[in-house]
Parts: sequence; C-alpha cells; structure tokens
Amino acid sequence: MAPSNKLKNMLVLVFDWILYRAGVADNCQVTVTQPKFQEADSSTNTVFLKCAFSASGCSSDPPEILWFRFLTDAHEDLCASSCRDPKKYKVHVTQSNTSLEINDLTADDNALYICGIAFSNSDSPHSKKTGDGTVLTKAGKEPSSKKLGFVFMIIISSLLFLYSSTAFTFLVLHKKVSNGRKIFQAIAQEIQKQRYAEHWQQP
Repeated sequence: MAPSNKLKNMLVLVFDWILYRAGVADNCQVTVTQPKFQEADSSTNTVFLKCAFSASGCSSDPPEILWFRFLTDAHEDLCASSCRDPKKYKVHVTQSNTSLEINDLTADDNALYICGIAFSNSDSPHSKKTGDGTVLTKAGKEPSSKKLGFVFMIIISSLLFLYSSTAFTFLVLHKKVSNGRKIFQAIAQEIQKQRYAEHWQQP
C-alpha cells in the first residue's frame, strides 16, 4: 500500500509541475474591450481612441500598454514602452482604461487601431490580450466605395493577425507541454524500473 501512495504522490507532483510550466497554474486573466468604430469629421484635429481592460489574479505591478495599427498593406507599432512619435501619439492610462491620443489628424490616419495589455511577469496564456480593434475614419473626399474597400482590407488584416497570434500562442504552449511530457515519461520509466526491481527482489 505504501509504494502505491508514493507513486500517487509523485504523479501528482509531476502533473503540478507540467501545469505550472504550461502556464495553467498561473491564474492571471486579462480582458480587453474596444469600440468597433470611431468617426471624425473633416474639421477634427485630435481624437482619443478608448480601450478598457480588467485583470484578475494578476500581479499588482502595472501592465504594459501597447498600441499598434493596421493599414491596408502594412502594420505599424505606435506605442510600446514609448511612442515612436511623441508629438503625434500619446498614451493616457488610468486604473482600468487607456486611450491613444492622435494629433494632427488626417485621412492618412484611417486604420484599424488595436490596444494590447500584457502582464509580462505572468506565465498564464491569458495574461496578454489585445482588443478587437477600433476602425478610425476621418471624413474626406474619398468616394464611399473606396472607403468600404479600405474597411474590408482592415478587417481581413485583423483576422490574419488574430490567426497568427493564436497559432503562435498554441505553438509556445505545445512546446512547454511537450517538455513536461518528456520529463513525466522519464520519471514514469524510472518508477516502473524500481517497481520491477522490487518485484524480483521479493522471495
């Protein structure tokens, strides 16, 4: 009975280790929400794109705030640890909200703007999240058909980005679980050898 309990306890420890390495044991969970659309008329010079977030089970340290955007043919990192153009972009942060201030607004700023929240000291796969993005449009002389085509390209780009992010997260998680399985198999083989040896040592 005692060897059985030892085996059970060892298996529990192995599974706990695998879950910890895979990030499941970390309960940090982040949610991010953004308005889908924001329009600005031709006279608007400054806009504020809003992003609300909440975190449960996470560190008390402030999270990293990231803003980036998708154009019709490229994506750009706007603000991470700092904004690439402080005169053009500014990030405002409160306890559960952040906003991106865009100055000198023109029709060239029409894009899909995505807010990201990351607790980098957490191993949880839910500790780093992005919103669905806000499509910013400033009224101009563009025909409506061209504007619809632009919005369609933005949506396609965002879907491709979300797919690649999901695939990346899955690959990282799969790698961690695979490493844990290898260690588990090695421990299980060692336990089996010990039990086999004990069996043949008995009279």
